[in-house]
Amino acid sequence: MTQALRIVVADDEPDVRDYYRKILPRLGHCVVAAAATGLELIALCRQHRPDLVVTDIKMPVLDGIDAAVKIYEEMPIPVILVSAYSDAKLIERAEADHIMSYLVKPIKQADLEPAIALAMRRFEQFEALRRETSDMRQALEDRKLIERAKGILMRELNLNEPEAFRRLQKTASAKNLKLIEVARLAIGTAKELSKP
Repeated sequence: MTQALRIVVADDEPDVRDYYRKILPRLGHCVVAAAATGLELIALCRQHRPDLVVTDIKMPVLDGIDAAVKIYEEMPIPVILVSAYSDAKLIERAEADHIMSYLVKPIKQADLEPAIALAMRRFEQFEALRRETSDMRQALEDRKLIERAKGILMRELNLNEPEAFRRLQKTASAKNLKLIEVARLAIGTAKELSKP
């Protein structure tokens, strides 16, 4: 079984919200809030910061898909979409990264439990990939700055590339700084010295 989750549910039908309040605790989860509209769902997610959102698609004012997009822009929360329809256009709109599952009404406990477990597993994998991509992007940006700093040292001190790199490493070690910090300092100093 999945760990106990704090869940915000949303559906414009009161009996469906009541169903979630009854069935999710049986699965070991806690319904921290229930919304009737997409706007209310966004507000409740801001307030409660849940582990998971289970939302109907068709709701007044703002539908569940648009609400899920706005929520994800503010905080990474996995979403399970629910609909009375298995419409191809809805499914296409629901293919956003944070939409982890799609269920068609009527929802049974037997459908909900594996959907929650799968959604949480997929979301963890997705977030790990997102962090890895971010780390790789940062490493690439750092590498570009270090290359620029090496270029400056090569030009200003008439060093070859390995010598320039060793100079950056020695400075980082001597000043107890990271290599990227020394590279930024070298670039900043070169900018200051090049001003008229």
